[in-house]
Amino acid sequence: MTSAEQQRLDADAAAWRRWGPYLAERAWGTVREDYSADGDAWAWFPHDHARSRTYRWNEDGLAGLSDDHQFLCLSLALWNGADTILKERAFGLSGPEGNHGEDAKDYWWFLDSTPTHSWMRWRYFYPQVRFPYEQLVDVNAHRTRLDPEFELLDTGVFDQGYWDVTVDVAKATPEDLCLRITARNAGPLAAPLHVVPTLWLRNTWRWGHDDRRAQLRAGALRGVIIEEGHEFIGDRVLAGSGTPQLLF
Repeated sequence: MTSAEQQRLDADAAAWRRWGPYLAERAWGTVREDYSADGDAWAWFPHDHARSRTYRWNEDGLAGLSDDHQFLCLSLALWNGADTILKERAFGLSGPEGNHGEDAKDYWWFLDSTPTHSWMRWRYFYPQVRFPYEQLVDVNAHRTRLDPEFELLDTGVFDQGYWDVTVDVAKATPEDLCLRITARNAGPLAAPLHVVPTLWLRNTWRWGHDDRRAQLRAGALRGVIIEEGHEFIGDRVLAGSGTPQLLF
């Protein structure tokens, strides 16, 4: 008996694979984004800049989804009410900061996916207290290459509670994606969590070859959150349950 996934592969594998987990988990600080005068890519684009600067050649995000050209990107942002910034991307040490080189510190997992990405599951652990960005940098800076790495688990933040966030994605058709975000409180007390799914367009109009620019706007149809149009991917709609607040 042929499985449903095999039928999708046989019918049109390219169409089913058009949308998938093609966003990088952490793109900041790499040499592909280095436009510095001295070639110091790590210092020119540190993690602290990533929340307010736009990449030219790539994008990143938590549980990121996009088309296979990254024209339209969707990822998850979280806020525990204690951090000074949204948790939009995985945090890590740059090459010079880590005592063993470049080193991601967040904990996230790609738990499941079919070959066509018709089904995907992703999970992330987010502390309920302030994320120890400075502590991770400072402690590792004082360790040598012979010392073990100072990890997020070593800071003790998870002992004070954390959010277990799971994102399930299923495709009804190659062009119809359904997402379910589940957040489990793994702490001893009630705690706030702001869930901010974020949709954006890859900035191709700044390259100097094509100045056409698609638009994101609030939709008028029932259940529609955001509508946009694009020369290559066409009109798209992001709809959500309930009455979420729209932020542009």
